[in-house]
Amino acid sequence: MTGSRHDVPNGYCAACGTMVSRSFRPGPDGRPDAKCPRCGSLERHRFLSLLLGVLSPELRDLDTVVEIAPSRQSKVLLHRLEARRRISLDAGYDARDVDALASLTHLPLRDGSVDLLVCYHVLEHVPDDCAAMREISRVLSPRGIALLEVPIKTGVATDEDPSATPEERTRRFGQHDHVRWYGDDFDSRLADAGLASVRVTPPALVGESAVRWFRLMPHEVVWVVHPGQGTASPMLAGGAGSGLTAAFDAVLADLAKAQGRLARERERADRLVAQRDDLRARLAVEHPRREAGVLTRLRRVVAL
Repeated sequence: MTGSRHDVPNGYCAACGTMVSRSFRPGPDGRPDAKCPRCGSLERHRFLSLLLGVLSPELRDLDTVVEIAPSRQSKVLLHRLEARRRISLDAGYDARDVDALASLTHLPLRDGSVDLLVCYHVLEHVPDDCAAMREISRVLSPRGIALLEVPIKTGVATDEDPSATPEERTRRFGQHDHVRWYGDDFDSRLADAGLASVRVTPPALVGESAVRWFRLMPHEVVWVVHPGQGTASPMLAGGAGSGLTAAFDAVLADLAKAQGRLARERERADRLVAQRDDLRARLAVEHPRREAGVLTRLRRVVAL
């Protein structure tokens, strides 16, 4: 817990494992309650931490973990997996600290060599995203998992135009270096590349109460992807099957009650302190010599 003894935790950062009583800070686009005041993690990092925890039975004894365009916070999360080999890659368009420069459409990795690949908010930058998806399919091992995140709009098809000007990209895709905004056909694109996928959202995985407690984005979508055809673990497909929703709801309900009791006790303590200070001031004025003795007797009755 951070802050003074009067601070009450109002959130938990799953990225750094800290109870947070200070306010979460605005995100890069100004959205409220986005950045952890301790580690700087955003909602996607905290959700990634929870998702890795749920997937932990499938992430044991990892040989190679690859992250495309890593962040400082995500590197820490993947380091905890204790894989024998961790590789970070990026195309080199910024000063990102990586192990090697490489394009997602030409990964310098052997076929079937990667047990976990994390690729957040990269595919929308790649002109030939189908080639990138085929590369992900190629490098995943038979047991391999890829965690993908892209900007998506539901109810429409993907809108893309790699030849658009930066101004047009900003208007249509929300950012000058994006070449598309994905739609409902994203899953079929993955399937065409030989990847079976399931969508996972924070409410489906941990429940609405935990979404607020962990400061997550309810509408965030992560694709849990496996090579070949088929379905992912049922505990992710529907959310409730993970068992986390009911557990978090119960724990957070008890926590809310405990916080209420704690707040009332602190109010009572503050009133007692105020009464003590008032009595001390009056004694100092009216009976200076008797002040110390009276206060000593009071302390035996009330813990001040």
